[in-house]
Amino acid sequence: MDEDEVGTVDVPEATVARLPQYLRALSTLAEAGLRTVSSEALADAVGVGSAKLRKDLSHLGSYGTRGVGYDVEQLHRQIADHLGQTTSWNVVIVGIGNLGHALAGYGGFASRGFRVVGLFDDGAHVVGEVVSGLPVRPLDDLPSVLRPGEPTIGVLAVPAEHAQVVCDRLVAAGVTSVLNFAPTVLRVPADVDVRKVDLASELQILAFHAQRRAVRSTAAAPAPTAPAPTATASVPALQRSRRPALGATGPVLDRVGEVV
Repeated sequence: MDEDEVGTVDVPEATVARLPQYLRALSTLAEAGLRTVSSEALADAVGVGSAKLRKDLSHLGSYGTRGVGYDVEQLHRQIADHLGQTTSWNVVIVGIGNLGHALAGYGGFASRGFRVVGLFDDGAHVVGEVVSGLPVRPLDDLPSVLRPGEPTIGVLAVPAEHAQVVCDRLVAAGVTSVLNFAPTVLRVPADVDVRKVDLASELQILAFHAQRRAVRSTAAAPAPTAPAPTATASVPALQRSRRPALGATGPVLDRVGEVV
């Protein structure tokens, strides 16, 4: 596939979400010295079905070679092209609290073509601090850091109540790609892309599946076997069956809390 075609191929969002996983697996295979990989082996490395993998890669125009598989280097380059990793991307982070500090110091950005060029916060106690080699600037300095013509991604690590205002300022400064860590929905123009990272929602989804597994496990468990009645010569069987057991409390159900 020609590079000119990369931006015009219509790739489903679900496929796009899996492309970074394929790229990471291919990087590991390349480091191990492998030149080709079967769809089954690559799918197993990523944790998806081989049929889904082949369909995903077909959207990129890559079908592999029967009996051989995929060329690791070529497929890596092709996916990297689609993910924009052949281009250097500037990143600005707004909100230098605990999360902002962690993001600023993340070493994985540079190896994937992302360069943090600016840190911003409006807190007087934070502005001027040097984090991972960069000074924290006031948000008013944003236009002076962004360079016309250079692609820039804005990362929001601010409280939800400030996210929309900060996003508006990023958009006004020319940012058209926003990664939002705030637990709120942002309203942006049609030409601005927003990706939301909601850690609480991800934990709730995991809790939902854990709860379902617990319920299924309880339902599948065999019912306890009642002990055989013990004969008592002095009390007729019918009379014994009507006598309440001392201290009986009835069955107790342990309920798993609902995930809201």
